[in-house]
Amino acid sequence: MGLSVSSSYLALISLLFLSASSTVSIPIQNNFLQCLSSHFPTPSTASQLIYTPNTSSYISTLQSSIQNLRFLGPTTPKPLFIITPTNASHIQASIICSKTHALNIRIRSGGHDYEGLSYLSLPNQPFIILDLVNLHSITVDLAESTAWVQSGATLGELYYTIAQKSGSHGFPAGLCPTVGVGGHISGGGIGTMMRKYGLAADNVVDAYLIDADGRIHDRKSMGEDLFWAIRGGGASSFGVILSWKIRLVYVPPTVTVFTVQKSLEQGAIKLVERWQQIAYKFNENLFIRVAIKPSNEVGPRSRTLQVEFNSLFLGTVEELLPLMGESFPELGLKVNDCLGMSWIQSVLYFAGYPYGKSDPIEVLLDRNRRKKNFFKGKSDFLEEPISQFGLEMIWERFMEEENVLMIIDPLGGRMDEISTAEIAFPYRRGYLYNIQYRVSWNGVGEDKRCVDWIRRLYGYVGPHVSKNPRAAYINYRDLDLGGNGKGNFSYSDALEWGRRYFNGNFLRLARVKGVVDPTNFFRDEQSIPPIF
Repeated sequence: MGLSVSSSYLALISLLFLSASSTVSIPIQNNFLQCLSSHFPTPSTASQLIYTPNTSSYISTLQSSIQNLRFLGPTTPKPLFIITPTNASHIQASIICSKTHALNIRIRSGGHDYEGLSYLSLPNQPFIILDLVNLHSITVDLAESTAWVQSGATLGELYYTIAQKSGSHGFPAGLCPTVGVGGHISGGGIGTMMRKYGLAADNVVDAYLIDADGRIHDRKSMGEDLFWAIRGGGASSFGVILSWKIRLVYVPPTVTVFTVQKSLEQGAIKLVERWQQIAYKFNENLFIRVAIKPSNEVGPRSRTLQVEFNSLFLGTVEELLPLMGESFPELGLKVNDCLGMSWIQSVLYFAGYPYGKSDPIEVLLDRNRRKKNFFKGKSDFLEEPISQFGLEMIWERFMEEENVLMIIDPLGGRMDEISTAEIAFPYRRGYLYNIQYRVSWNGVGEDKRCVDWIRRLYGYVGPHVSKNPRAAYINYRDLDLGGNGKGNFSYSDALEWGRRYFNGNFLRLARVKGVVDPTNFFRDEQSIPPIF
């Protein structure tokens, strides 16, 4: 596989990378580069696809899709190489050479992972980043109502491409356009249409994956066990996803959105308490989530809380209003609160673009539009509503910090109809809501205070959320779940966070890992360990 290169060319490319890492010897660097060059189909492209600290664009390439500024500090471990493949053979070469030279490999498709595991590693562990940014092609087949999407594409690029082909097709995935498809789908993929169509991963019908030996598999050759595992189990534990074949879903020509804001003085606690009792039982076309955050509207020296009821309805305003009058009259929804639009316009709406402004849908193609900050996130699932006392306790804690957010997404509908064993994502019937907690800040000096705050909040909420296990969502990765919060995990730690992310599916995932990657080549601080 691959071609040899002249000694003069190899000498030239080696000079570019001599000081890639102070912890790795120059012979290892050169040997790795020689290995890559010998396996690349066109060796002359190597210098265009490989970056090290000596390369002028190394820093910009490293930072390009990192969303959490916590992991851009000078002491954060940096990769020996960043490789940006343009085809499968480049990935195969990267896997083979990393394995040969005992380098850890991190796979990045979008960079939104909350703990940065796709682009950093533990200290003194030489690693490379396999950045899939160049693998972003999307092919839509309307006759079959499917699409092939490469892992390096963003959700925004996927939604845009679907909308360019059809006004009646969509895909049930997440809200943020700059999230990478590869990681989002492999973790499950919660979104605004999950009550109608399930998760993004529920709508995958095939995939191409490269395993630890550099072999390419589709669904048939990988087998149903591995195909099961990569849908919701975090595919980076098992290989590199080249592309997903997804099932497109029907969206009506007009959907309806609304955002209704309520303050504490307007009875927000009572409304949230009532919403919790009914939102998971709404008509499957109706999705209403709740976002809770501080508000400074009462004055510059004091804060209160603001609750947003944020909704997508797969139908018209005329259909929605009587449904709301029957299902949730307490909100007092009026026709002036609602906006009718196309599905692709609703994607922009949920991404934070004001409706009717000048932004064209092409903004969905902009990978750099999202504002980056320092943040820490956590997650929960609810099996029963939080009491009024519990809500008041959360409200009180939220007053302590300024840039905090709690989002509660309703499950139910189609989510109740899918078996917990259908894919690796386990939280179906009996689980009512998913919660995301998030705190953000502006500077390095605030790290400890803000992280301590969200850990205290998480402790306070514990009695009110799911138990045995206290469930968590892998796409809101949290290194606090097991171990010491620094990624130094044992098998007992893996059982702890593994049960939280995957419940009864964890041991099956570990057995699949033992079959397809017994040497644990694809690993990070929360990857599935192999069990035999």
